[in-house]
Amino acid sequence: MAKYLLVSFKTCPWVQRAAIVLREKNIDFEFRHIEPDNRPDWFLAISPHKKVPVLRLDDKVSLFESSAMSEFLDETTQPRLHPEDPVERAINRAWTDYVPTFAAEVTAVAYADTEADYNKAKERITVPFERLEAALAKQGKGPFFNGSKYSLVDASYAPFLQRYFYLDRIRPLGHIEKFPRLKAWAQALIARPSTHSFPEGEFEAMYRLNLKKRNKYLAQFVELPAVAAE
Repeated sequence: MAKYLLVSFKTCPWVQRAAIVLREKNIDFEFRHIEPDNRPDWFLAISPHKKVPVLRLDDKVSLFESSAMSEFLDETTQPRLHPEDPVERAINRAWTDYVPTFAAEVTAVAYADTEADYNKAKERITVPFERLEAALAKQGKGPFFNGSKYSLVDASYAPFLQRYFYLDRIRPLGHIEKFPRLKAWAQALIARPSTHSFPEGEFEAMYRLNLKKRNKYLAQFVELPAVAAE
């Protein structure tokens, strides 16, 4: 049996994406968390971009880029998460490729320096939301992107929809309520155990602490639960 080591920052959404796929496939793996500001030499030696995630296979091969990891895991282990139909599979891959654009727009408010920047970023969230709402209308009745069967698309979007809810609880964004299919999809993903590497409250506290440390415009509105202060 292959040995899997997933190297991570605790709150990295791209690592979370890979971890979700590993859990959906019931693959035993070791989670090793490192600090973004103190990346050890052994990690720098196996990560070409010096970024997480890195998936180490049998202490011999290092895979980087979460999309490549997901595809590899789906090709080599059951159950398959990609659709069998080649057209549906291509549609799924296309929407997975849209994830970086979606993520950048949906979480941009967390990086805004000023109130004006925040308000501009907040309004741009509607564009990717509209596109996903239309895609979900074509894909079926849910609860997942392809209907009743969980897929790599679900694993790819779950971390960023989770962060939207976190940001919305810090300062209401007021968008997802306008997109009923997207909201139902997001809630189904958040409810799925594979989405979570940590207890939900603990993870949200870590995310809030990171926002506070980032010291952008939103930081002034972040309240830290007791678990984050310890």
